[in-house]
Amino acid sequence: MHGAVTQIPNGIGASAERIDIASSAAMINARLDRLPMSWPIWKLVLMVALGAWFEIYDVFFTAYIGPGLVRSGIFTTSTVNFFGFAGLGAFVAAMFAGLFVGTLVFGQLADRFGRRVVFTGALLWYTTAAALLACQHSAEWIIFFRFLTGIGAGAEIVTIDSYTTELVPANSRGRSFAFLQAIQFSAVPTVALVAWYFVPAAPLGFDGWRWVIWLGCLGAVAVWFIRLGLPESPRWLAQQGRIAEADAIVSRLEREIVERTGSPLPEPEPYPPLAQEAKVTFAELWRSQYRGRTIMMLVFNFFQSIGYYGFASWVPTLLIAKGINITHSLLYSFVIAIANPIAPLLSMTFAERVERKWIVVGSAMSMAMIGIVFSKQVDAAVIVALGIAMAFASNCLTFSYRAYQAELFPTRMRSRAIGAVYSVSRISAMFSGFLIAFCLRDYGVTGVFALIAGAMAIVVATIGLFGPRTNGLKLDAVSG
Repeated sequence: MHGAVTQIPNGIGASAERIDIASSAAMINARLDRLPMSWPIWKLVLMVALGAWFEIYDVFFTAYIGPGLVRSGIFTTSTVNFFGFAGLGAFVAAMFAGLFVGTLVFGQLADRFGRRVVFTGALLWYTTAAALLACQHSAEWIIFFRFLTGIGAGAEIVTIDSYTTELVPANSRGRSFAFLQAIQFSAVPTVALVAWYFVPAAPLGFDGWRWVIWLGCLGAVAVWFIRLGLPESPRWLAQQGRIAEADAIVSRLEREIVERTGSPLPEPEPYPPLAQEAKVTFAELWRSQYRGRTIMMLVFNFFQSIGYYGFASWVPTLLIAKGINITHSLLYSFVIAIANPIAPLLSMTFAERVERKWIVVGSAMSMAMIGIVFSKQVDAAVIVALGIAMAFASNCLTFSYRAYQAELFPTRMRSRAIGAVYSVSRISAMFSGFLIAFCLRDYGVTGVFALIAGAMAIVVATIGLFGPRTNGLKLDAVSG
C-alpha cells in the first residue's frame, strides 16, 4: 500500500460480475491476512467471546451444581445400573448428548446459512432451555432440558471457532483463540463462586442450584443484543460468491485500522484462487487430501474429551470423594477455577512462537502426569495446587486444539468439518459421565485419573505422530 487506505484494492463488490469469483475471494483472504491485529479486530473477537462466555457458563455449571442436585435428592452420585437415570452421570451425559447433536447438525447449517445467523440463534436457544431446566423437579425432565441446552451450546462452539479462525489474520490465530478462551473461561470461576454462595443455600425457598442457572440466563439475554452488531465472516461471504458484502466488511476494517494506527497497510500478498464448489458433503471429508486429518481429529477428539471433562465436570465431586465437605469442595473448586482464564492469557505470550501441535502434545502430557499425582494426595493445599496446575494444562490444550482443528479444513466446509470431528468428542464425553461415575464408585479417585492418563497418552501419540504444522500458514496452505 502507498499512502491512504483508499489505495488498497477496493471496489471488488462493484466489479464482481467482471472478476472471477475464485480470484476475488482469494483477494478478500489476502487483504484480511495482511491486517495488523489492531483494536478493530480485537473488538470483534471480544464481542464473540462475550456471547461465548455464557456458553461456557452453561457447560460448566454441570460440575458446580452437581453436589446441589445430589443434595436436593434429585440425583445420586452413582447408581447400580451403569446407565441409570437417577445418577449424576446421566445429567452429565445428557449435556454431551445434546452437544453431539448441536455440533454435528449445526455445523452444516453454519456452512450453508452463515456463521453469524447460527451463533446468534444458538445463544437464545440454550438460554431458553436452561431457564426451563431450572424450573424442573424430576430427574427425567432435568435430563431432557439439559439435552436441549447441549444442542444450543454445541452449535455455538463449532460456529464461533470457524468465525474466529476466518476473522483474524494468519499470524494471529493462536493469540486470538487464547484471548477468546481467556474471556470465555472467566465464566468458570464465576460459576464456581456463584455456586459456592448459592448451592448450599435456598434463597426465597428455591434450591440454590436453580439460582446458579437463572443468573446465567439473565446475562446471556443482555449479551445477545450486543452480539447483533457483529458482521458476517467475510471469508465465508467471499466463498459464497457474495463479494460485495465481504468487500464492505473488509474495507471498513481497513479504514478503522488505518485511522487508529495512522500507518498505511502493506500490499496484500498473492493468495491462491479459492476452489468454488456448489455443494459440500460429509463424503468430502474422506477424500484423499482430507482423510488422514479427519481420522486424526476423530481419534483426538474422542480421547481428549475423556481427559478434559473427566476432570472439569467432576471437580467438586472428586474433592468430596477425597473427604472434603460440600462447602469446602465448592470453595476449593472456585480457587482451582481461577486458573481457567489466567492460563490462556499467559499462553498469549507463546501461542504463535510454539508450534500449535506441540502445545497440544505438551498440555496432554502434563494433564496425565498431574492427574496421577493429584489422585494420591490427601493434603488440601497440595490438592488445590495440583488442581490449579491441571486446569492450566487443560486450558492450554483447549485453546490450542480449537485453533488447530479449525485450520485443518477450508472455509467452504470448515464448520461442517469441525462439527463432524468435534461431535465424536461429545459421544465420548457423554459416556465418560457414566464411566467416571463407575470408576469413582469401584476404584476411587485413583481409578478416575488412571482413565484420564490413558486417554491423554493416546492424544499425545495421535497429534505428535500425525499432526501437520499450522502456525502462521495461510488457511488454504494448511487445508487446501
